[in-house]
Amino acid sequence: MILPMKTKLLNIGRYISLGTAIALGLAALVPNARADDKEIMENRGQLTASDYKFVAEAAKGGLMEVDLGQLAVQKAADPAVRHFGERMVQDHRRLNQELTDLLARKGAILPDNSSKKEGRMTEHLNVLTGSEFDRAYIKDMVRDHKKDVKAFQKEAEKADDADLKSWVAKSLPIVQEHLQQAESIKETITGVKRTSRAD
Repeated sequence: MILPMKTKLLNIGRYISLGTAIALGLAALVPNARADDKEIMENRGQLTASDYKFVAEAAKGGLMEVDLGQLAVQKAADPAVRHFGERMVQDHRRLNQELTDLLARKGAILPDNSSKKEGRMTEHLNVLTGSEFDRAYIKDMVRDHKKDVKAFQKEAEKADDADLKSWVAKSLPIVQEHLQQAESIKETITGVKRTSRAD
């Protein structure tokens, strides 16, 4: 059936209106994504967007490890947990400084590293004492370091920047060692043997 030209134009107009509505709806769902992309483009310096995303997360995680490590030094009941907290402070301060120096050389600027997740974790751990604190802190450290190891392994393979790739390759064994130590302490203080599944 051949439709009159006016009908065809009306139908095309409906499709265009529908497409525009869908596009606007999707745009409304992802305003933060656009803002994040703009921030990455403005702050990443010589780094690619994917490398910058990794370093932004690594820096945020490193600061959190230092803050929570300091909390463990103050509050842990078990000496092994306290020593682990001391190591987190020492190792992650050094790694954070190395990463900061690398970013400065690349002309990259980190965004505000305040984290809602860190705030929630600190708030939760602050109200705990004794063995309850120890178990919660070590559980968080195991979970976070499992994620960190995966992220560092992926970046070690896929990093675009040679200097960043070298730093990640040098840092990965330290993060892996942190995970092994946290798992060992968790096993000791909870009596539960580690498994290959994520906690």
